[in-house]
Amino acid sequence: MIKVMIADDHAIVCAGLKQFLAEDPEIEVVSVASNGEEAVQEVRERELDVVLMDISMPRKTGIDALKQIKALRPELPVLMLSAYPESQYALNLIKAGASGYLNKECDPEDLVTAVHTLARGKRYVSPAIAQKLLEQFGMPLPEHPHELLSPREFQILCKLATGEPLSAIADTLCLSVKTVSTYRSRLFEKMGFNSNADVTAYALKNQLID
Repeated sequence: MIKVMIADDHAIVCAGLKQFLAEDPEIEVVSVASNGEEAVQEVRERELDVVLMDISMPRKTGIDALKQIKALRPELPVLMLSAYPESQYALNLIKAGASGYLNKECDPEDLVTAVHTLARGKRYVSPAIAQKLLEQFGMPLPEHPHELLSPREFQILCKLATGEPLSAIADTLCLSVKTVSTYRSRLFEKMGFNSNADVTAYALKNQLID
């Protein structure tokens, strides 16, 4: 089991995150903190595998708590959460010791994927941010950027690459066209695609389709 702590001062956010993570049988939320001080104390007292922490919290910000947590347990991966776009915070937070960053509007699958990724000792960021990390800090990129996509996003990427229209993808996956369109927008943003032609070219280059 991957033992997780959630640190967020909004009870409804904590409840939502717990619900998302509870759907994965390999993840267990063992602790919840409502501010930065509590988060640091929980790290002192509990055996944890991954910390999910909001940036903006009372009594000690998530950024300050991150620094203390990394001083206490440098090996403990911390995934920072925020309502702000990744591009505004991700680089500075990772430089400060975070192992990843997610916007709170992300798909639940992204959250689960991120927790598993951090538990394996790896970082979780979008391909665009990974490229910036490589440029600024000399950190290695994942071998294949599409590995950072959620399972559903990857599934839709492959279908788009073969030229399937959104309506056909929606029928096959038992989703609404609007939902498929949302997934398409998210994977385009993560991968830096501008059109379906970009998707097909990437898929062919990486042998994702014949």
